[in-house]
Amino acid sequence: MHRFFSHALLAAALLASPSAWGQRTVTLDDFLNGERVSGVELSHNGTYALEHFTVTDGPKTQHHSIVKRLSDGAQVARYDSVRVEWMPTTEALLLHRGDSLVRIDPKTGDTAVLARNLPKRSRISMAPTEDYLILSRTKVGPKEDPDVFRILEPEDRQPGWRDRTYLVKWDLATGDTLVLAKGRYSSHLEDISADGRHILIASPRSRLEKRPTTVEDVVVMDVKTGQADTVFHDAEFLETMCFSPDGKQLLVRASPEAFNRIGEHIRAGQTSSMIFQVLYRVDVASRRVTPLTDRIPQSVHTFEWSQDDGQVYFMAEDRDYQALFSLNPKNGKIRRLGVEEEMITGFSTAAGKVAYVGEGVSNSMRCWLLDVKKGNNTLLEDSSAKLLEGIELGEVHDWNYKHSRGETIYGRYYLPPHFDPSKKYPMIVNYYGGCSPTGRNFESRYPHHLYAAQGYVVYIVQPSGATGFGQEFAARHVNTWGEGGAEDIIEGVEKFCAAHPFVDKDKIGCIGASFGGFMSQYLVMKTDIFAAAISHAGISDITSYWGEGYWGYSYCEVSTANNYPWNAQEMIFSQSPLFHADQVNTPILFLHGMADTNVPVGESIQMFTALKLLGKETAFVAVKDQNHHILDYAKRQKWQKTIFAWFAKYLQDDPSLWDEMYPPVEL
Repeated sequence: MHRFFSHALLAAALLASPSAWGQRTVTLDDFLNGERVSGVELSHNGTYALEHFTVTDGPKTQHHSIVKRLSDGAQVARYDSVRVEWMPTTEALLLHRGDSLVRIDPKTGDTAVLARNLPKRSRISMAPTEDYLILSRTKVGPKEDPDVFRILEPEDRQPGWRDRTYLVKWDLATGDTLVLAKGRYSSHLEDISADGRHILIASPRSRLEKRPTTVEDVVVMDVKTGQADTVFHDAEFLETMCFSPDGKQLLVRASPEAFNRIGEHIRAGQTSSMIFQVLYRVDVASRRVTPLTDRIPQSVHTFEWSQDDGQVYFMAEDRDYQALFSLNPKNGKIRRLGVEEEMITGFSTAAGKVAYVGEGVSNSMRCWLLDVKKGNNTLLEDSSAKLLEGIELGEVHDWNYKHSRGETIYGRYYLPPHFDPSKKYPMIVNYYGGCSPTGRNFESRYPHHLYAAQGYVVYIVQPSGATGFGQEFAARHVNTWGEGGAEDIIEGVEKFCAAHPFVDKDKIGCIGASFGGFMSQYLVMKTDIFAAAISHAGISDITSYWGEGYWGYSYCEVSTANNYPWNAQEMIFSQSPLFHADQVNTPILFLHGMADTNVPVGESIQMFTALKLLGKETAFVAVKDQNHHILDYAKRQKWQKTIFAWFAKYLQDDPSLWDEMYPPVEL
């Protein structure tokens, strides 16, 4: 068989050597290092943009922010390694300097200290009236003997779980403080009304005996009188919320099961995905709830109710895009805004403008300014041009297929640079398979362009259960544990190969992490179409994951709603790969951080052990002191190269990098 990417070529790619065409292919270093714009905030009147940057150079990461005047694009200030934000209603900056807050005039550079001796480790929010602060403080919970100790609840294993947050008002004129909310349960500030008179507080508590296991009280408090009006008691399935501009209504993001399922639209017998999110409007006086986005297929992420034009702006998963929308609360009209990025990662609104940061399948981070009325976009910052200068990427194409059920399953594929359709290429299939789509991010821990640069076709599929495709589609994740989603992936691979003769059907690999790691194990349990598989931090036994992971039981509220080991033995047995290890015939690599508190490392250990006892081809690579994500710079490099080496060994018939990294051990 033709070796499309030998060990020598792989080494060249990792070292960023130029190609014969005068440009080089993308390398791991391009994803790990460099300067990226990471956020943007508009000043109150839209005169300035505050842009935030992250700069990575090997293991060293630094942050800085710059202030840009939008009329001419001139940089007027820069702040290094310090938190800076806009004042709520004046064209001035708020600088967090040690235990002080400093007001800065961007025109003159004049400064004024607003507060001194602020308590450490406090989250600080300034009132829109700019006359007081709300501090979120922490009361440290009772301690146990560090050597022999009780665990009160499942989440008591988490550091800081016993601590409680409470709210304090800090008067900027006098420095006087007043405790507003403190009690048995933590109090979280959700918003401050535009007139500064009221604050919105959520107080969650655990309720383990019934799904959902977390409920919360929502209170509107008058900061002058201290009078509290409980809007909701023991509310279920709520996430975040804010005031309307006039303070008489709330905008709440919650799952379809919230508010007695007033916004739920699924098939009979289904349970809604708690990950899918809907916006609701709540009248504070009457408590009347109106769903606003329940009829659209998008799942809402962040949102903002603009004081400027009264419109609601929100980011939402729209298939594998993260798009930007506006909503008119008066008539319910929703429109998708025309933006220049496929994956919006953050936005800010002011004076009829929206500044946003995002990326796409073939570009890194950029910052734009959208004029909402005119619909035109102005580029403010282009990190991508600097990061990808001189780099040639392969083409990316959408590819959807008609499932045997009769519906469309969406996906896309990446081609190697200088792709030759007359050749046969190995292919890597990537998915999540859980409750979220695999987004169109260029920046990713599983960089699809980097795989393509090594001579692979890369196919991304969005199987049943992902949000962004409507409530019913998302609900398919619940109480299926791979069933349905795996069939979508398998049928997609088969149809993709049939439609694209340049794929070598005997050299297909698959890779996923977390639930996607579970999906890798589940796929090779169900089919032999893959020549190699990788499971990073994957779940092998639903029961052990459910009980041992920090968030195991709470995530299973989503994926195994109202089902437990004592009432769903058949589902757990039939869907857990560990109980079907004898059906696996595909070489599979297990990767896992040894300090993983989300999916404990035992999930990989027990499946690896089972396959070794069965005489199957497998390998297990553990990463010391790393949690669910491999974040340490040097360890991430070796972890990523391990992925390259495994696929090169089985999909390109080149074991040299694997043997170099993990030579045979003679005992």
